Amino acid sequence: MGAVEISGLNELIYKINDCKNLTKIKEVVRANGADMNDKMKGIAKKGVAFKKGYSKGGLGGSINTTISEGGMKATVGPTKEYAPYVEHGTRFMEAEPFCKPAFNEQKEQFISDMKKVVGD
Repeated sequence: MGAVEISGLNELIYKINDCKNLTKIKEVVRANGADMNDKMKGIAKKGVAFKKGYSKGGLGGSINTTISEGGMKATVGPTKEYAPYVEHGTRFMEAEPFCKPAFNEQKEQFISDMKKVVGD
């Protein structure tokens, strides 16, 4: 599955590096990673996506969160090898996204939480 990058955050990165209390930033990363995990699983397991019957529940169960880079990075996603086919579709089946909708919903909260920690 491809990585998602956000560009244009140079000022935020500068403020993060200048921030004396990285503990709060790490808490925001961890909390938002956990929330995105819950959102992604919710979409996958509750049938919000997968209306075509492609998934039998294994994909939602494979979604997990990994915290790395000293607590500054949360990686959320499925471990099933067929996840990209469900997310993006194939020539034989329509896409039934579950990662991108969860990310799009969570990113607004993450930005808001980070602004509270590092200021505007």
